[in-house]
Amino acid sequence: MKHAEKTAQDCEQVTVAERITVTLVPKAAASLASLRERTQLSKTDLVNRGISLYDFIDAEVAAGATVRIDRADGSGSEVRFL
Repeated sequence: MKHAEKTAQDCEQVTVAERITVTLVPKAAASLASLRERTQLSKTDLVNRGISLYDFIDAEVAAGATVRIDRADGSGSEVRFL
């Protein structure tokens, strides 16, 4: 079947959502507030992005990659996640 011949049912996406309740430590709560102010993103968007980013970095580090921050002034450092 060609792409244009797909039915609406064939193209229907399944969205799986999981609702959780999280108690943030004060530093994480302050970071979340700061990110909301700076990005104008919702708490939900920021938490989803944070989890996705952590998953990506964790998988890369597990595969042997390193994470490095290089600043415009030429300084930089390797970031290690504990």
